[in-house]
Amino acid sequence: MLLGCDIGSSSIKAAITDEISGEILGSDFYPKEEATIYAPRPGWAEQNPEDWWENLKTAIKGALTQAGVSGNEINAIGISYQMHGLVAVDRRMNVLRPSIIWCDSRAVSYGERAFKNMGEMRTLAHLLNSPGNFTASKLAWIKEYEPQVFNKIYKIMLPGDYIAMRMTGDIVTTVSGLSEGIFWDFKTNSLSADLMKYYGFDEDLIPTIKPTFGLQGEVLQSVAAELGLKKGTPVTYRAGDQPNNALSLNVLNPGEVAATAGTSGVVYGVNGSVNYDTLSRVNTFAHVNHTDEQTRLGVLLCINGVGIMNSWIKRNIAPEGINYDQLNALAATAPVGSEGVSILPFGNGAERMLQNREAGCSLHGINFNIHNKAHLARAAQEGIVFSFKYGMDVMNGMGINIDIIRAGNANMFLSPVFRDTLAGITGAVIELYDTNGAAGAAKGAGIGAGIYKTPEEAFASLKKLAVIEPDGLKADRYCAAYEVWRERFN
Repeated sequence: MLLGCDIGSSSIKAAITDEISGEILGSDFYPKEEATIYAPRPGWAEQNPEDWWENLKTAIKGALTQAGVSGNEINAIGISYQMHGLVAVDRRMNVLRPSIIWCDSRAVSYGERAFKNMGEMRTLAHLLNSPGNFTASKLAWIKEYEPQVFNKIYKIMLPGDYIAMRMTGDIVTTVSGLSEGIFWDFKTNSLSADLMKYYGFDEDLIPTIKPTFGLQGEVLQSVAAELGLKKGTPVTYRAGDQPNNALSLNVLNPGEVAATAGTSGVVYGVNGSVNYDTLSRVNTFAHVNHTDEQTRLGVLLCINGVGIMNSWIKRNIAPEGINYDQLNALAATAPVGSEGVSILPFGNGAERMLQNREAGCSLHGINFNIHNKAHLARAAQEGIVFSFKYGMDVMNGMGINIDIIRAGNANMFLSPVFRDTLAGITGAVIELYDTNGAAGAAKGAGIGAGIYKTPEEAFASLKKLAVIEPDGLKADRYCAAYEVWRERFN
């Protein structure tokens, strides 16, 4: 049996898969309501790493119970995690402050200054991105505003590194992880000397680098009982949630594309050559199978305001007590284009696609005599899709042609309005699969442990549930609605 753990910002998920059949035997998540994101100031976003650990214990217990297996039967563990977060610990492995997570905007100005002062073209050529609002820039903020914390830091970690540390006692990371923090130099294939020098960071702050697939540590005796697992269970895989989602959909080669639409939304395409967007509206990181010998880069479009916006509509606009299926049905009663209503879904922190601006969410075109809750419900989902389309055009300009989009059958992809609009406006075929991030991490663990000889073997059992073809009869209406949205966006 294989255990996959997915450390998300809305919940912590665990899945048990059968290594032979590939079947998901049990899965669970906690908390059952969306986890709290603390915002001490506008634009800030923090979570307590200890909460991730406590929620993970509950999720693992639930997954084991549902699967009807013992923790002693788990042969390997894989970890997926929310990208770009920052966890800082002292020499005793105590967390020094709450984690600054992916949608926190406080470090935008640090990244912008670094980009300019380090030399924009040199930075792009080496890091493939502006330092932006990523992990390195968040650490720079701590260095300036919380020197008493910074001076105590022994190691910095990403959220998945922290969970692995709690399991194994080992503080390690990966090249893929360092690249998502904008610490990795793709020309020298090493930690970026330019960035470390510019920000004044000691290289000792960076954990030991381990391969994405392979032994990264073993469960300690002191935490085995706490997790319901056996001592010595190996951790053999870790990756950020978006590279991991691509892995879970067997998206590993150039031209293949994966998407998610949870709290945030992502389109993630694999590139086989080094390339970047000069404006850093989409970002390029090392994919899970990237090596010095084989270039595999993930080009990532991220929209912060996706499921979180749909949730806001459900809580504040839709009829009280409505569930998501009912909300989707309500949205479907309004026509394509929502009769002129447009919503810009940028209300969840600085958006990379907008060059790290906090544009805020805005609503346009309301006519009090025509529009109702159904129009707003549909306009929200259309606005999310249109933001995807805008970013996907940037990806097209980098040489990634998006003909097929693979996604898990979950979150916003459960909405016919969302997926039909996405297919209709992009002309891409959408394939939905029976998988999730935790199940993907479990398969990654099997690859890392050598249980599967190849990714193809690991994902031979991946089940395709549905195919959504573009509706040519509605294409003109989707395009017209998008043009209205884009005019209001610009």
